[in-house]
Amino acid sequence: MSEARERLLVVCPGRGTYSASEWGTLTRHAAGSDWLARFDARRREAGQPTLSELDGEMPFRQSLHGRGEHAAPLIHACALADLLAIDPGRYEIVAVTGNSMGWYIALGAGGALAHDDAFHLIGSMGQMMQDALIGGQLLYPWVDEQWRPQWAQRRDLLALIERLHGEQGRELYLSIELGGMLVFGGNEAGLAALSEALPPRERFPLRLHQHAAFHTPLQRAVRDAARERLTAAPFRAPRVPLIDGRGHVWTPWSCDPQALWDYTLGEQLVAPYDFTAALRVGVREFAPDRIVIPGPGASLGGATAQALIQFGWQGLDSKADFQARQDETPLLICMGIEAQRTLVVG
Repeated sequence: MSEARERLLVVCPGRGTYSASEWGTLTRHAAGSDWLARFDARRREAGQPTLSELDGEMPFRQSLHGRGEHAAPLIHACALADLLAIDPGRYEIVAVTGNSMGWYIALGAGGALAHDDAFHLIGSMGQMMQDALIGGQLLYPWVDEQWRPQWAQRRDLLALIERLHGEQGRELYLSIELGGMLVFGGNEAGLAALSEALPPRERFPLRLHQHAAFHTPLQRAVRDAARERLTAAPFRAPRVPLIDGRGHVWTPWSCDPQALWDYTLGEQLVAPYDFTAALRVGVREFAPDRIVIPGPGASLGGATAQALIQFGWQGLDSKADFQARQDETPLLICMGIEAQRTLVVG
């Protein structure tokens, strides 16, 4: 009798996960693969540097590698290499979600788009976002040093953006609920005022480099362009359940592909993305044994752990508790950390 497989919730990474320290990840994990050769050929035909060139031949430059049309497909390809390496004999993926751009990766990971179609969607959206580059994003924490939630501080932060919004041409919105952090999106006047109003805390408030005001009304023009350009995107029912940025579940047996297209190229672009809610649904509805974050990098690990502490998942109640559990038997596996990646690869 075969041993039961461990249940995995897969959490796909967003835009802030490929930097100089991740350069070379794709080359190590996917060199020589047929799918990477196809991705490279499509970029070459479009007059763009290939992913293999960006990751292996061109020295890392934030001004180049951080651009949406390069960063998004690089992150997707690195994540795909990790997903394909997970050992199906030992692990069962029971649901897939993601943070922000990670939703597009999740569509491919869960089978709602073929890998090549997900690559086209991600490249197209990265290009359109970069070309428009409307507004920006700013990150600020609302948990204490032990990652315990400080609900009053969270309420104060949301009240602050409401107070600043609309004055002197300022636009400010909640962009992403990111575990123990809030990501705000806005125009330059709004972000400057918010940055000045927030008390300094270590490296925060942190302006995210080459990020537009994703998931806010400022992206209406990008949404409209995407719906026109990607009308024929071949969405289908996923193979495994997908959890979107509202915490809504798209199941293999009840998914309406047209509704999935409409959400992905509609509400998802202009309304707040609740990554925390997606995780809450993932752990409560699908009861995973572990949570796996594909690479590149591991920057999403902290936000994920903060959310798990909020839920009290597996009894977690602090950063110290989380770290002790990780040292014993990791509940959260970040495949961008090589030692953790080896735990799940075939």
